[in-house]
Amino acid sequence: MKRKINAKMIQIRTKVIRIMADKRGEGFVDTAVKILISVVIGALLLAGLYALFNDSILPELQNRIHQMFSYSG
Repeated sequence: MKRKINAKMIQIRTKVIRIMADKRGEGFVDTAVKILISVVIGALLLAGLYALFNDSILPELQNRIHQMFSYSG
């Protein structure tokens, strides 16, 4: 039983040492860059839609609704 525990501890120790010695980390950096790009693109899309609605769509919609309900007859 003690040999199995020692063997497992050695196996875990070598795995931890191998992980700590690995200096790549490209998985984390790659994921962070993807998230950052998607946040920036999403913010740009929302800003564009906000500008589009405020400048052209909402004023035109207000005019049409006003014309529709201002019945003088």
